[in-house]
Amino acid sequence: MDTGQERHFSPLQVWLLAARPKTLPAAATPVIVGTAVAAHDHTFRVGPALAALASALLIQVGTNLANDLFDFRKGADDQGRLGPLRVTQAGLLTPAQVAAGTLVAFGLAALAGLYLVAVGGWPVLVIGLLSIASGVAYTGGPYPLGYHGLGDPFVFLFFGLVAVCGTYYVQAGGLSALAVWSAVPIGLLVTNILVVNNLRDIPTDRATGKRTLAVRLGVRGTRVEYLLLLTAAYLTPLLMVGSGAASSAVLSSWLSLPWAIRSTALVLRQQGPVLNRALAGTARLALLYGLSLSLGLLLCNYFENKRLRSGRLEFDA
Repeated sequence: MDTGQERHFSPLQVWLLAARPKTLPAAATPVIVGTAVAAHDHTFRVGPALAALASALLIQVGTNLANDLFDFRKGADDQGRLGPLRVTQAGLLTPAQVAAGTLVAFGLAALAGLYLVAVGGWPVLVIGLLSIASGVAYTGGPYPLGYHGLGDPFVFLFFGLVAVCGTYYVQAGGLSALAVWSAVPIGLLVTNILVVNNLRDIPTDRATGKRTLAVRLGVRGTRVEYLLLLTAAYLTPLLMVGSGAASSAVLSSWLSLPWAIRSTALVLRQQGPVLNRALAGTARLALLYGLSLSLGLLLCNYFENKRLRSGRLEFDA
């Protein structure tokens, strides 16, 4: 443990390292998309949208802190770690400090959630409690999900279906087929962030007994998983159009394809610390996909309103 590293970081910098702000777009993107669907359906509400964003970001920070703490306690983080610096393992914060930070982050998320519960009722309470519990259970508890190959489906569920549909629900008071459809590609792409992370860590995870899905599939199988999730994400808008759930404007999500190609090239060719670039690229891709999909949903509204105004003018004439 190199406690001398403390001299290189201010307290604020240490806590920023612990919070891992580069992961926050993964939490924000589902809220952005869920809000765009609500705007498309003319049910946008600024208060619930902002509260959902705050809660999602705080749960992500709490999850990052919990992972830092529990991975340290289980011995999964050591000097051979290939990913970003972990503050507990590096001795920058004590386990007690990280535990306290985890409680604060989840506590603040719960405060934002109280407003959402007042707006959306008991379903929102259930969603919030399960989201916090899954954040802790990913690396903590008697059966840590990430250590048993269950991280991928849980990320898809909570960062896709739960986050997008939950954001929509607190604004619209119900669900729509479009909200569910829109949640699928977001969940797939955010899951791919975890896939790259675990692909990079296969050697160290295998050595420490962390049986992620990547460890179980191996390097080749994990790369195939990445490709399958990516392909499914880009096929989903076609299915949305074909099923009548959305107009062709949602194909704007394909504007992010150049970034998908770059990230895929790294995932298929590289191993080890170089995959940190692919990790950042995949996180950026999820955000750009979400923003371009949201743009398409908002353009649907624009052209619909323009058509209605044109129809009224013709009628008046």
